[in-house]
Amino acid sequence: MDNEEIARRFNQMASLMEVRGEDPFRLRSYRMAAEAIETWPTPMSEIAKEQGVTGLLEIPGVGKALAGKIVELIDSGTFEAWERLTAETPATVLDLLSLPGIGPKTAAMLHQKFKIASLEDLRKFAEGGGLEMVDGIGAKTADRIKRSLADRK
Repeated sequence: MDNEEIARRFNQMASLMEVRGEDPFRLRSYRMAAEAIETWPTPMSEIAKEQGVTGLLEIPGVGKALAGKIVELIDSGTFEAWERLTAETPATVLDLLSLPGIGPKTAAMLHQKFKIASLEDLRKFAEGGGLEMVDGIGAKTADRIKRSLADRK
């Protein structure tokens, strides 16, 4: 697993946590670590192999907990916190954020209130007129979401 993949997973973790309304400081720590990892000149796998967790702690924004997650990612392709989080909130919820008009709060509300966990779920919901009943989604935003969904077919 290369630095870019590790950074992408940490960013996904932060986004899922944001959708769930979790602690903004934890989100920021994942994002800051992701940014540092993505631009770090030495592969994380090389640092972990040669220096272990101690070497990873040299990277700005990477503390003991995140260093352990990096080692887990390198060794197994995943980490326990990711598995727990995606068991409760599917990673496909992140696809909702790719649509114009849907930010983390709207994605969270759609997932929590209407059990929408994927673009396909959202497409069915929109086709059934569900978007028009959602507080916070106006007619223009609903139309923009529907157009975006149609473009992705």
